[in-house]
Amino acid sequence: MIDIILAEDHNIVRNGVISLLEKEPDIHVAGSATNGNEVLSLLENGVHADAILADMNMPHMGGIELVENVKKLYPQCKVIILSALDNEKDVIKAFQAGASGYLLKSVNPAELVFAIKHTQLNNLYICSDLSSKFLKRLLTIPDPSVLPKLRDVEFSAKEVEVLGLITEGYTNQEIADKLFTSKRTVESQRQALIDKTASRNTAALVRFAIINGIVS
Repeated sequence: MIDIILAEDHNIVRNGVISLLEKEPDIHVAGSATNGNEVLSLLENGVHADAILADMNMPHMGGIELVENVKKLYPQCKVIILSALDNEKDVIKAFQAGASGYLLKSVNPAELVFAIKHTQLNNLYICSDLSSKFLKRLLTIPDPSVLPKLRDVEFSAKEVEVLGLITEGYTNQEIADKLFTSKRTVESQRQALIDKTASRNTAALVRFAIINGIVS
């Protein structure tokens, strides 16, 4: 039997997931919460959980902070993010924090149950929709052999800064806000970097930056 705690601040979603999981003979919903603080309180008060299903955005304590706390205090407990956010950087942050899985809320019941059981075997899991999305993105990145070598290109400190933010997946507007400049300026800087590295597009530019060690 797999004991689950569900952390979700929207009542309809929370009740729907609980109803779904209660139909599974191998899964027991041991508790539910509306934020990360409530999950930790349940665990502190003796509620046993083999896994926690947690939304990314919740009041008081969201999914990432919850993952970090659970992995520190209850390392045997698996945390699976169940979120509407499909941004690559959110997925990466979740796994870097120690999450065992990342599912979109559009996931079908069979895949949700499979992910719970799969992560109990100490495996990582990412839902099929995200896997397909990320695979398609990877397929747009050209082979490293067609990229220019780093020795042929020099970058200013500002260019490296902008390139780093692009690699992290920030939009032009987000980069502009961080650097206190205009969106149009960032658009020009992005295009200049693409031209300078002879990259076909932003994806190729990111690949160039990673392969050549400009960003990590």
